Amino acid sequence: MRVFVTGGTGHSGSYIIPELIAAGHEVTGLARSDTAAAALSALGAKVRRGDLGDLDDLKEAAADSDGVIHVAHRQDLLFSGGIHAVAAAELPIMLAYGEALAGTGKPLVAAGSIGSPGQGFLGRTATEEDPALPSGDEHKGTLRARNVVETTVIGLAEQGVRSSVVRIANIAHSTTDRAGFLVQLIALAKEKGFIGYPGDGANLWNAVHIRDVASLFRLALEKGPAGRYWHAVDDGGIPFREIAEAIGSRLGLPAVSVPVDELVLPGYFGFLANIVTQSYPASNLITRRTLGWEPAQPGLLAGLDNGHYFPAS
Repeated sequence: MRVFVTGGTGHSGSYIIPELIAAGHEVTGLARSDTAAAALSALGAKVRRGDLGDLDDLKEAAADSDGVIHVAHRQDLLFSGGIHAVAAAELPIMLAYGEALAGTGKPLVAAGSIGSPGQGFLGRTATEEDPALPSGDEHKGTLRARNVVETTVIGLAEQGVRSSVVRIANIAHSTTDRAGFLVQLIALAKEKGFIGYPGDGANLWNAVHIRDVASLFRLALEKGPAGRYWHAVDDGGIPFREIAEAIGSRLGLPAVSVPVDELVLPGYFGFLANIVTQSYPASNLITRRTLGWEPAQPGLLAGLDNGHYFPAS
């Protein structure tokens, strides 16, 4: 297949492209700068110069391909308008893909969040059959701000697009992770002199190795049915306290409970407070049964020993 990929130089994209090429696909990546173009070429992809703001160019690129994988976001908008601004910019991109691919049966696989079903509202383990929560006022939250984007992608199936969403775990770890949640937790622990966890730390978090994420995107592209969610989750429910204790043991710092009533600005977690208190248990059973996806990389706690997150001083 000739596959058009956005976000190819990011954490997930830089693994997705080699995964696709190794499987025999021809990949073209979107590059906004000379640096990005060089990085894409180094990965073995062809380069298409452009940016996410040029919808006509994105439509042309999608129409010229046999399938699209979209993992890019307008991160430049994050500091000026927050995650809602990022989502607002992404929605017309998905609609543009829809115009280009309507009636073709070609695949569009977009990145989503494992938090989109709103496990805190479900009160149970989320499955791939759970739709993204509405993003109205009653369901405000950082991890759900992009839900309108996910539901739009799923809705394109009704227009003859083999569209699907890969919900990526809260923690996607690897030896090249530079800005993920683990990196933030470790930096916070070093700054504060201890690693905190909310309350009793029993709230569940999920994780996945980024190489396993890449293989799932490939499988969804190759054979995923239309209008489906897939869960890029390996560790489906690790108590936050265990994650904190694992980090603390490697840093030689204590893991300390942060009372829930202190989880407000300018407390220990800062802007992360509303996220770390949530519980995100998630299942990957449907994903594995339908696509034959089997995570093969080390789990989160074992992955902390890869030498990347805690380099020898």
